[in-house]
Amino acid sequence: MALLEGFRIQNYRSLKNVALGRIGTDQELKDAKSLTPLTAVIGKNGVGKSSIFDALGFLANCMDTDIDTACNVRNRGGFDKLVSSGSEGPIGITIYYRESQNERPITYEVNIKKDEKTGLPIVASERLRQRRKFQSKGQPLSFLNLQYGKGEAWTGSDSLEGDNIARVDVELDPYKLAIVTLAEHYKEHPRITKFKHFIQSWYLSYFTPDAARSIPQAGIQKHLNLHGDNMVNVVQYMERAHPYIFKRILKEISNKIPGIGEIETYRDEVTNNLYLLFKDKGFAKPFSQQQMSDGTLKMFCYLLLLQDPEPAPFICIEEPENGLYHKLLETLAKEFREHATGKATGPQVFITTHQPYFVDALSPDEVWILEKGIDGFSQIRRASGDPLIVNMVAEGLPLGGLWYSEYLEGGFPLR
Repeated sequence: MALLEGFRIQNYRSLKNVALGRIGTDQELKDAKSLTPLTAVIGKNGVGKSSIFDALGFLANCMDTDIDTACNVRNRGGFDKLVSSGSEGPIGITIYYRESQNERPITYEVNIKKDEKTGLPIVASERLRQRRKFQSKGQPLSFLNLQYGKGEAWTGSDSLEGDNIARVDVELDPYKLAIVTLAEHYKEHPRITKFKHFIQSWYLSYFTPDAARSIPQAGIQKHLNLHGDNMVNVVQYMERAHPYIFKRILKEISNKIPGIGEIETYRDEVTNNLYLLFKDKGFAKPFSQQQMSDGTLKMFCYLLLLQDPEPAPFICIEEPENGLYHKLLETLAKEFREHATGKATGPQVFITTHQPYFVDALSPDEVWILEKGIDGFSQIRRASGDPLIVNMVAEGLPLGGLWYSEYLEGGFPLR
């Protein structure tokens, strides 16, 4: 499964220049540690945690539509609302990832600014780089390098790079990402297609308990969607397609959610509506998802998501602690880590949180601290970069407790 080793976001709201992990083509980050399988960004309200989440979502949205539409979905308000205050752009996003641990890393860089003629956001530059198959040193080759939709791309299978690869001039619509057009209409660009599929397979959770309470029509669905309103359909699929796994999952979930005995699906033969029935240990009759608390529904959906037999390679969840009993948070954090590190195929889990109880279960290498600088822009650092914090955790002090006591605050020099 693909692994995201690092990324950089520039000129996106309060994220003037924020980078996490390793980017091998970046002089500042080429020797940094890669992102861990479980990564958490912590910080006070208003420091930009949601902006990191949204910037990743913005890139994913650009894979499905044109740039201007992506700037306006999810109440973003257009390019002018996204670009950092006092800056005309460009908004820049860099992704550094591998298709698997043994594959050569790929760097993708895109810069988006406003077109002076049309006033619409336009792709000012787009570049995808990777070393040739037998190249171990030197700068990677730009398999895609465009400015305002014009430039060159290399075609051919990466398995036959020595004999079956050629450079071609391309001219594409600059109001859409070139990788989208090339992946959809040209089969000669396999690595571009892989990268597009990687981004499109991200799971960015926009879960709401009210959506999970909806009563869907019966019909199996393999994966939980971003809002969680197909939760019962996924359970129905697991029940039919993976009955043994399904029984194990329900047993694990019922053990981890207080009060829950058994869980099963029920289809109304008259309406074809599908219900999820929970048998609480304190009640004689089962009740449906409509009667479940927000916290129980969230915990159930997160555990169901993690138990997906074919999980997304990169899962992003913003503030999973909302609505959950504080003693469940450490359990949830451990579940995220177990599923991020317990399988050779991933998935990689990215969390934003402001809950110390959740952070108690994490290591300094997994935690990034986001703060606002005196200039109003966000700055980020890894908790493991502070030897004092590392030593205190090694002595048995919980990381969340150190954060609550403000040991993690104010780690940036004044400018």
